[in-house]
Amino acid sequence: MASDSETTGVEKSSSDFPETAIGIDIGTSHCSMAVWNGSQVELLRNTRNQKLMRSYVTFKDEIPSGGVTNQLSQEYEILSGAAIFNIVRLIGRVDTDPVVHASKNLPFLVQTLDIGVRPFIAALVNNMWRSTTPEEVLAIYLVELRAMAEIQLKRVVRNVVLTIPVAFSRFQLSRVERACAMAGLHVLRLMPEPTAVALLYAQQQQLNVHDNMGSGSEKIALIFNMGAGYCDVAITATAGGVSQIKAVAGSTMGGEDILQNLMHHLLPNMDSLFSSHGVNEIKSMGLLRVSIQDAIHKLSSETSVQVDVDLGNGLKISRVVHREEFEEVNKSVFEKCEVLIQQCLKDAKVEAEDVDDAILVGGCSNTPRIRNLVMGTCKKERLYTEMNPWEAAVMGAALEGAIASGVNDPFGTLDLLTIQVTPLSVGIRAEGNTFVPIINRNTTMPSRKDLTFTTVHDNQTEALIVVYEGNEQYVDKNHLLGYFKITGIPPAPKGVPEINVGMDIDTSNVLRVFAGVLVPGTQKTATPFMEVRMPTVDDGHGWCAEALLRKYGSSLDLITVQKKMQQ
Repeated sequence: MASDSETTGVEKSSSDFPETAIGIDIGTSHCSMAVWNGSQVELLRNTRNQKLMRSYVTFKDEIPSGGVTNQLSQEYEILSGAAIFNIVRLIGRVDTDPVVHASKNLPFLVQTLDIGVRPFIAALVNNMWRSTTPEEVLAIYLVELRAMAEIQLKRVVRNVVLTIPVAFSRFQLSRVERACAMAGLHVLRLMPEPTAVALLYAQQQQLNVHDNMGSGSEKIALIFNMGAGYCDVAITATAGGVSQIKAVAGSTMGGEDILQNLMHHLLPNMDSLFSSHGVNEIKSMGLLRVSIQDAIHKLSSETSVQVDVDLGNGLKISRVVHREEFEEVNKSVFEKCEVLIQQCLKDAKVEAEDVDDAILVGGCSNTPRIRNLVMGTCKKERLYTEMNPWEAAVMGAALEGAIASGVNDPFGTLDLLTIQVTPLSVGIRAEGNTFVPIINRNTTMPSRKDLTFTTVHDNQTEALIVVYEGNEQYVDKNHLLGYFKITGIPPAPKGVPEINVGMDIDTSNVLRVFAGVLVPGTQKTATPFMEVRMPTVDDGHGWCAEALLRKYGSSLDLITVQKKMQQ
């Protein structure tokens, strides 16, 4: 990143800097879009004057349309089975993923074979299931966003900065990039949501310093972002417009889990009742979903709420839900939130007492239990109030869009920099089924690190390098990124040959893996060595690990040499 400033007043100034990238925050339930207009970030509005738009696509008509321009209410479309939503939760996941299985009770069709391929997703159109993919749904939505932006800005929009959850795997990132390409958009950055918030925070602190004529001492902030689909936490140290991300932590946990928990609590046999996905079942699912969503929203400001919903076929729910009951039903979710915060503080080596500002953003920011949890864990009496929780991430993305586009701001309001860290460890399979990290999570980017491995069999002349990403001890709990073979290992007793495996993550978060056989007596690899950009696996990647195991077993395995290569 660098410093800068940029374009787009809605009228004349919009054409002054035609290349400025726009920022897009596509959440699980809502989406927003913003751009630097030459002096500040401006949120774009749709034809209904909304800055915050629902994230869904309906296939009811011949031409699919999304929540950007569709005039019908999402509630109606949910009841009909024509709307596909929660797409950020589904994109880039295989059908063995628990998140996919939890999506089976959504009011559209999600089918799995449980063999590690992409799930089958379909919308109900004229009493027929119309299949689609998460990438197609996201691309349709992005096309509408792009059209909306081009009308307002009176210019062609091509470059974008998108926010993404911390917990996204590289495979998921590649699926998002594919959807953008299908929509005719070029991704300048895929920015973790709390990192985008940190950039906005850095700008605010910089402006405060200028206004107060101060020197701008370092401030530690905890950013807690929880939306419908994901929960992210980051610790950032900010001074002089520079935001150093010290640690991040993410989880596939959000408002959708809170909603599902309360739905199951009020209707325990929900899964069996709605398993057939008939027209009537879809309507009942939609009615229940809309009613419980409304109740949860009311419980943010009220201590109890009456739930009345007629699901048809004589099935009705009519009862009062108290806030204490709601919090008890979702006790495990709130406990996981607290664990995530504590883990992030520990990884950042920051004590709760040292946090200057606790920043709460995202769709769940109004939930009293979450607000109290964040303040309690950070030992704060109040939360940071200088940013809109619904708009913070997209505003940070718009700032990054201006910076990445090379915009120059004479007032220095874009003299900003975020130093990012890796959210997940990357490494290889070795020592059986063990995941051996080479670059650990929360390592500052860019980074390059190496480890040395050796053979497990006498006269082993080949080695299989299987690359994973994640934070679990065993590879089957992590994300497979790709694989390749090292050949030409000189025949020797096991444990004698040395194979160097290096990984490089650049400032754009591009991962390259290097591997080669070390020349005996030196620390140099024999030529040629392998250089592979990851990920290399495509759809059906869930099969790859099992296929590799069946084909090669342990014949091409490696074990770690207990020494770290010097950088």
